Amino acid sequence: MEKQTITEESEIHKEWAKEVAEMTMEKLLEFIRKLTNDYNHDYGTVCHAVACAAIAAAKAVMRTDACNGITGFQAGAIQWEIIKLWGLYPEGSNLRMIDYNDLLYPQYWYKFKAIKPSVWEETKKKAKKLLAVENYGSELVRKHWQSIVNDVVPFGLLVEES
Repeated sequence: MEKQTITEESEIHKEWAKEVAEMTMEKLLEFIRKLTNDYNHDYGTVCHAVACAAIAAAKAVMRTDACNGITGFQAGAIQWEIIKLWGLYPEGSNLRMIDYNDLLYPQYWYKFKAIKPSVWEETKKKAKKLLAVENYGSELVRKHWQSIVNDVVPFGLLVEES
């Protein structure tokens, strides 16, 4: 069978997402085979294919008797495990995901104004380490790091427990 050449404009990834939503262990291997063998991917579609394969596997495992579904809290924990295990961020990175829809709700004001003291302290330590590396970073960036070491909180942020 000849591979189909696809682009993001073909929007075939939207069909994959529908399949992912209903994935089971029985369908998983054929789905991954299709993603890897039936298409010539471009720069963007390969990202959709890899993401769909990963989430399809997660959904299939979630639906087994061993797991019997997961809670919303568990889904959030799994999301962060996937982000960490992908290996893009160094261990100990302080990561935060922001849902800008939260701007619509006044109880989430703190998400856009403050960082936790522990994050601030870790940021200062990292800035100090970066400054210790000779000739690393532009002059502008090094000045920014120095201001952090000098306990100047950037971007108008507050340091407080949320």
